[in-house]
Amino acid sequence: MTLQQLQYIVAVADSGQFSKAARHCHVTQPTLTMMVRKLEDELGVTLFQRKVQPARPTAEGAVLIDQARVVLREAGQFRDLVKELRTGTSGTYRIGILPTLAPYLLPLFLERFADAHPEAGLSIDERRTSRILKGLRSGQLDIGILAGPVDDDDLEAITLFHEPFLVYLPDGHALLKRKRIAARDLRKAPLWVLSEGHCLRDQVLSVCQQPSAAGHRNIHYSTGSIETLKRMVGSGNGLTLVPELSVRGDERNVRRFEAPEPVREVVLVVRRPFVRRKALDALAEAITASVPKRFRSVEKAVVPVVG
Repeated sequence: MTLQQLQYIVAVADSGQFSKAARHCHVTQPTLTMMVRKLEDELGVTLFQRKVQPARPTAEGAVLIDQARVVLREAGQFRDLVKELRTGTSGTYRIGILPTLAPYLLPLFLERFADAHPEAGLSIDERRTSRILKGLRSGQLDIGILAGPVDDDDLEAITLFHEPFLVYLPDGHALLKRKRIAARDLRKAPLWVLSEGHCLRDQVLSVCQQPSAAGHRNIHYSTGSIETLKRMVGSGNGLTLVPELSVRGDERNVRRFEAPEPVREVVLVVRRPFVRRKALDALAEAITASVPKRFRSVEKAVVPVVG
């Protein structure tokens, strides 16, 4: 039994076709088929149902293929650890980040990280929370940057900072006369929120407990853009809650909450065990150094994440 054979059976399971698996593994189909047959003979188990399309693992095969994934992942961790011991933070890191974080956080730290670690490459993909977690579990992603907390024994979360929510109001709104706003002031307010599937939507609703579309029963509006919500409010219709990093210094129609402020916890997430600690620590350091120092205080009311 070899790691190469384990790679072959996982590729077949993932693609459902021996031909696609062979192309993925950069070998000919006869070679891959022969190696899979040899492994089956060695194990005394039929791994795939070959008479159906796509090819499916047998009951015994599914159990063994799941274990093959574990073995391959651990072997990859071993190689990664050797590489880090020899070369530090060099290599490519696949990162998933929330769309509600990316446009505001990435410009703050990417240049700092790139200058400090020119040998490290970052491949960054904007994804919603569920897709980031799925990518981490499957090995498609190395690191996630999202809103916590993350409740999964297979994943490790490292808190970076706590970002306050601010109230974004239209011109002339009565609440603009106040320096601080209480959550109870917004319970009956017409509110714009993000579409279903965005964890920021759930966080906002946990503060205000109101539906989307600013109270208009005849409007169903879906957006994944904080900037769009701000423009809707700017038209004089309704209000919204926004994370502080999304607010420019010249935006005057925002107000802070009374203490303790509602915040979202921003975390780095990796699959356990994650051995490339130098790169992880370097990324965490670059991010935390790029945000306001007050964000690092935990004396705030963390808004729970749902979804």
